[in-house]
Amino acid sequence: MKYFIVEAFTDRLYSGNPAGVCLLERWLEPEQMQRIAGENNLPETAFIVKEEDGWRIRWFTPAFEIDLCGHATLASGFVVLTKLEKDADRVYFNSQSGQLCVLREGDRFLLDFPSRAPTPVPVDPRLSECLGVPVLETHLSRDLIIVVPDEKSVKNMTPDFDKMRQIKGCLGFVPTAKGDNCDFVSRYFDPNDAIIEDPVTGSAHCTLIPFWKERLGKSELHARQLSKREGDLFCRDEGERVKISGKAVLYLEGELYV
Repeated sequence: MKYFIVEAFTDRLYSGNPAGVCLLERWLEPEQMQRIAGENNLPETAFIVKEEDGWRIRWFTPAFEIDLCGHATLASGFVVLTKLEKDADRVYFNSQSGQLCVLREGDRFLLDFPSRAPTPVPVDPRLSECLGVPVLETHLSRDLIIVVPDEKSVKNMTPDFDKMRQIKGCLGFVPTAKGDNCDFVSRYFDPNDAIIEDPVTGSAHCTLIPFWKERLGKSELHARQLSKREGDLFCRDEGERVKISGKAVLYLEGELYV
């Protein structure tokens, strides 16, 4: 099986978010794909198969299958457009979240994803204890958007993940604030996954983009995720869809013997 590791949302190695991309001739059993993702131990591994009307994609963390993943979709688009269909400027992926598109724009790759605007919810008082910073407000979609005072609060927080596991009702916890040198910043925590902090999370921006568009009154947004590896996302709100673009770098190309 052809296998690639791509650093997504960055223009340099050892930064951004690493994704595995497995190129399949036919689908494997879900249990085997999960074992491969666990063995790879990357934030997500994407599996792609060529179909008549494009490609189909599935995403696995080391622990479970996920319904939408931005950085591994960007990585998969990078592989298709730079290795397999070099004359194409876009690739379509069918997924459990609908049809997704990756478009090549110069040295960036642009994702066309569904918008997942959040709904305001009461602040759980345990969140401030979990994060070690004041929590101003919370908004819920698939993930819980947690507004904190400033960029420094996002960057320097050291969460208590044992306490975080006691809070139910969302997949990921996404502290966010207005950025100092960009429009907004964030981090992404999933205390129930094998990799607790995701370095750069494209799918979370399906919710962050409409949230910050309303907050800042602008549709074009520059976002930065402040994990140790960091990454930049260039975003646009288009109502029912969001556009998320970033660069990518190939780290590894090889074979898996499975």
